[in-house]
Amino acid sequence: MRVAADVAAAVSTGVPVVALESTLFAHGLPRPGNLEVARELEALLRESGVVPATVGIVGGNPVVGLSDDEIELLGSKEVAKASTRDIPLASALGVHAATTVAATSWLAYRAGVRIFATGGLGGVHRGASETFDESPDLPALARTPVTVVCAGVKSILDVGATLERFETLGVSIAGYRTDRFPGFLVADSGFPVTWVLDGPDEVVAAMRLRDELSIRAALVVASPVPSDQQLDPATHDRLLAEALDAAAMQGVSGQAITPFLLDHMQRGSAGASLEANIAAVRNNVLVAAAIARADAATQ
Repeated sequence: MRVAADVAAAVSTGVPVVALESTLFAHGLPRPGNLEVARELEALLRESGVVPATVGIVGGNPVVGLSDDEIELLGSKEVAKASTRDIPLASALGVHAATTVAATSWLAYRAGVRIFATGGLGGVHRGASETFDESPDLPALARTPVTVVCAGVKSILDVGATLERFETLGVSIAGYRTDRFPGFLVADSGFPVTWVLDGPDEVVAAMRLRDELSIRAALVVASPVPSDQQLDPATHDRLLAEALDAAAMQGVSGQAITPFLLDHMQRGSAGASLEANIAAVRNNVLVAAAIARADAATQ
């Protein structure tokens, strides 16, 4: 594993650092605007006094702190999508790969980066009682003590079942200044959260206590997309129902289902779902930056 010099220096000296995942721009956003978003997110962190640590696999080497050229490499061509289980295989074969939430969390943690910002987490897929289809993000977060700032889980998933799995796996979930679990593209998924953290200092206090008690699971800080930038909830529900019907008719399943559904919703909303996605990620990056600064201030 290679850790960028500025990331390693920041970790060793207590300068705030936030990790970012490469799958977000390599697989989750359309080209060529994906590279613009990837660079914007890093710029937001730098402007906030935080060192960005975008994670990916380049030529088989896991990297925490991709260079701009490496971001362009992963975002401008077809590359593999690597979860935690795929890291040794991608490395052995020397391929380029974008890292998922699971892989990014693990590599960031190994590099000493405690805070990670993303869009929506993976979770339990609809119909999982028959397919057993759930994201590797869930068990990975159960064994990786990072703090993940997200806009909930992707709303194309079974949100209620995902929350139940997080409970079973012992992953702490808190709403950030809300008692409603966010719905990724919409501010409210329709499900409540038990715990609310009202600012960066409360998040840091929870992180400290988790570490002192040697709890090995992640803390998920669920931060909703700003309500004035969310996808209209009625439009969201209609498009999701249409996308699910289209996927069933075309027999789309497995790893292909998430990009299929998101693409269907993007086209059906004339790009509004994409704008909500980007707005959610921007907001999460700023929340993560505030948490990282508060964490660094108490080291």
